[in-house]
Amino acid sequence: MWCVAGLGNPGRRYCGTRHNVGFELVEALAARAGGRWRRSWRFPLDYVELQDEGGRTALVKPRNYMNRSGWALAPYLKRKGLALADLIVIVDDIELACGRIRVRPRGSAGGHNGLKSIIAALGTDDFKRVRVGVGGRSADRSLVEHVLSRFAPAERRALDEALDRALAAVDCIRTRGVEQAMNEYNG
Repeated sequence: MWCVAGLGNPGRRYCGTRHNVGFELVEALAARAGGRWRRSWRFPLDYVELQDEGGRTALVKPRNYMNRSGWALAPYLKRKGLALADLIVIVDDIELACGRIRVRPRGSAGGHNGLKSIIAALGTDDFKRVRVGVGGRSADRSLVEHVLSRFAPAERRALDEALDRALAAVDCIRTRGVEQAMNEYNG
């Protein structure tokens, strides 16, 4: 069974912000498959379980804040008996231009607090990730202000195209492997 974890911050206040593109992607995957989100009472996350050509997949959204994502994800993976090889984490990336995506089989947190939390909770960085570019910040804006800001119209169009490619990349990882997804979708 695959686990696709989209990272973001809970609550309407953060909906549509740069930091919540992980949530947007798993919500799009669920909508495409007609899945209904359920609240886990055992773990601080919402989930959808799907069955499609990629196999059984759990889509998850931690209900705690970004920097505590690992606290929700690690016990969920353990309880479900899911292997790290079957984990795909979707995150925003300020180092990538808005509209670009980067698929990786493993790697460091690269300064991303959600990835730092997951790596700390799992004790390893050996899991797949899809980074979605949300653009860098201007000199007059703090990092927090930037990641919690909404997209300008041109950025939103680029992001929507990137989310479509990221959806395809996640499907490719699940059906043909991470190496193939890197070859087709990085850039």
